Amino acid sequence: MFQSRGSAGIVDKPFRQGRQEISLSSFAYLFSELVQYCQSRVSNISELERKLDEVGFGVGLRLLEVLCYRERGQRRETRLLDMLKFIHSTLWRYLFGRQARDLEQSNSAEDEYMISDTDLFVTKYVSVPREMGHLNPAAFVAGVVRGALDGAGFPARVTAHYVPVAGQPRPKTVILMKFSASVMQREQRMPGG
Repeated sequence: MFQSRGSAGIVDKPFRQGRQEISLSSFAYLFSELVQYCQSRVSNISELERKLDEVGFGVGLRLLEVLCYRERGQRRETRLLDMLKFIHSTLWRYLFGRQARDLEQSNSAEDEYMISDTDLFVTKYVSVPREMGHLNPAAFVAGVVRGALDGAGFPARVTAHYVPVAGQPRPKTVILMKFSASVMQREQRMPGG
């Protein structure tokens, strides 16, 4: 509240500071506590994945704001493919330290896109008990992607799936995005679309 002449207040400090990293073990512990917290408030696996998605949604909204300010000079993408590239590269790099492995459009539907990656640390360090069956902790990441897309004006249904890979001990994680009809119509109306 009261400051001496030489010190700067919290409002006077610049927002643009270098990227802060936390240790993987700290994140793994925090994420496991989040899963346990959500698990204690649900009765089945689909509700748990929905809860993780909801938490991720809030993170995605806030992360979009921060990254647009820091990386893009407050500029947001207005084209669908550009936004997907932003998520595939910038957002993924911020979350996981590297860009996602693949960004693909579905062969069967023009409103479906997929981001796939292996060894996401939200799935790598989680052992799912037998009674939890097909729990996919990457629902949190799907929520982050959904939040970023929704915050940018591209509403979509986003889900996380495991896909087995021949010769690999662990399946890859695929984030499937199915965009609403309004997004696809807007995309067709835009010049060059």
